[in-house]
Amino acid sequence: MILTAHQPVYLPWLGLFHKIALSDTFCDFDDVQYLKKDWNSRNKIKTPSGAIWLTVPVLSTGHREKKIREIEIDNSSDWRRKHWKSIYLNYKKTVYFNRYADFFENVYKKDWQYLTDLNTYMLKWFLNELRIKVVYHKASELHFEGYKSDLVLDMCKKLKADLYIFGILGKEYAEQDKFINEGINLHFQDYKHPVYPQLCGEFIPYVSIIDLLFNCGDKSLDILMSGNTTKQELITMGAR
Repeated sequence: MILTAHQPVYLPWLGLFHKIALSDTFCDFDDVQYLKKDWNSRNKIKTPSGAIWLTVPVLSTGHREKKIREIEIDNSSDWRRKHWKSIYLNYKKTVYFNRYADFFENVYKKDWQYLTDLNTYMLKWFLNELRIKVVYHKASELHFEGYKSDLVLDMCKKLKADLYIFGILGKEYAEQDKFINEGINLHFQDYKHPVYPQLCGEFIPYVSIIDLLFNCGDKSLDILMSGNTTKQELITMGAR
């Protein structure tokens, strides 16, 4: 079984979906410390003047002691209207805007208390639209133990993984020998960002998945996988 995991992030980039598409099982790592100015509460979209941030405001009191799943959204500002307006104005002329617009409009009409609820709701919708099928788990429901590399190893053992996919930065902290001793192969994803049709001038990479969906629709999965490791290649390669 191929396993990967990631913290819940807002409007994720393409690389996360490539990593999940390589897997049989995905674990939403909602049980680790929230990091301010990370990707948990923000991401970028493209505009005629370049990429801009969309940031979900959160209640920051005591955030250093809180897990991601405990972080509450600060609804004192009308961030939902602002985000929907930004998406509408910058993507209304894309080929597939009308296909997906209702979902986003409805998301930003809902009242959200916890950041992870918003992120998880959107992630599951993205996976469905991209036709990526995986077994889904939340780390907070499975009580993994350890820190950094040992935490990932415990997850792999409890979920009975044969191969685990790290992001490329995993090489900096993964204690690879421990995984190999447990019979768990490793792959470190080094995502190559594809170029695809965008509106408004030169291509800008590393923006949210919504940019790809609005511009490319049904072709989105093939595009985000292009030039990168496939699941069959991963199975054939085994450990790295």
